Amino acid sequence: MVPAAEKAFRTGQAALRLWFPTLAGLSFRPRQQGLVHFPGVGVPLRQAKTAAVQAVHEVMDYAPVEIIDLRHFGAAELRPLLMEEARLWGERMSWDYHSSAEMILRYLDSKILPGYTAVEDGHVVGYSFFVYEGSKGVVGDMFTAARSEHGLGERLLNHVTETLQNSPGIHRIEAQLLLHDAGSTVPSFARRGFRRFPRLFMSLPLRPAPQIYPPELKGFSLRSWAEQDFQPGANVIMQAYAGHVDSEINDQYRSIAGSLRFLNNIVRFPGCGTFDPASSFTVVHATTRAVVGMLLCSRVRDDVGHVTQVCLLPEFRKQGLARAMMAACLRSLLDRKFSELSLTVTQANSNAVELYERLGFHTRRVFDAFVWEG
Repeated sequence: MVPAAEKAFRTGQAALRLWFPTLAGLSFRPRQQGLVHFPGVGVPLRQAKTAAVQAVHEVMDYAPVEIIDLRHFGAAELRPLLMEEARLWGERMSWDYHSSAEMILRYLDSKILPGYTAVEDGHVVGYSFFVYEGSKGVVGDMFTAARSEHGLGERLLNHVTETLQNSPGIHRIEAQLLLHDAGSTVPSFARRGFRRFPRLFMSLPLRPAPQIYPPELKGFSLRSWAEQDFQPGANVIMQAYAGHVDSEINDQYRSIAGSLRFLNNIVRFPGCGTFDPASSFTVVHATTRAVVGMLLCSRVRDDVGHVTQVCLLPEFRKQGLARAMMAACLRSLLDRKFSELSLTVTQANSNAVELYERLGFHTRRVFDAFVWEG
């Protein structure tokens, strides 16, 4: 299925191709006009030519950039665009995005990453990709060059969402486009029935060092994240997010298997920075020795940490355990001269937002998460 804009664009391309080789016996239907017949069918040549050129110009004015399957391109064509994107990640969120960009470029060269590119005058000026996870599709990214036309990102997302919604067996689609301001991508998702969840990107400067006083732990202990924590950690995630708004945004939180996949992605793959075990902790119950909470942190720049997960079993909340884990994380980062710590949180999760604000975090930007189920 091809979006209406692309049908119009292809109609214009066809008219352009037909006009120059020959006029005799050819016809086409320009947008919003009646059928125009070419020479030999009763319409003067000048009138037919004027109508053809006008129709092509109408279409080209609407869609001067061509949208093409991402797998037709490799790293060489997209590298300049991804380097521009990496610069913005650094400016807006203090992230070194280059390792993620290089990973995407490797996938591009392997021709296995589904998505679309926007091409103007032979140059790639935008791209978006997605992945399939069983019956779920995930929009991985969308970015357009600063010099590209207005609305190009919306066109790319229209293609991606339409493709996913028409893919056999896909019943859920998730998207979190961290680089884009809240509201900027709403039209592409809203018209296709996606629900919107505003989220906050929060940051805490570590220079000068913030004053955080950890509460005294009674009946619990903190220890660094260890390899044996995957299974108990998955159990904590599933129980912590049962009925929670974040389990609506990320359905991995709803099961042990999904939570294990989430932990593997965070700890073993560089999609959200490089996992930093020195600043990642679990809370252990002193009597049962069970893991009841955890905080995971990654390094997103040499001197910047990013909290990728904080959660506690519901029955152990409001005992200062989250604050104790944050204090331990900050102590580790400060000892190693980090300059900043960031995290993301769903705006509707008011208890978490209030905790982070009390710790000194401020909202640096707001972005949107989107979910479709069908």
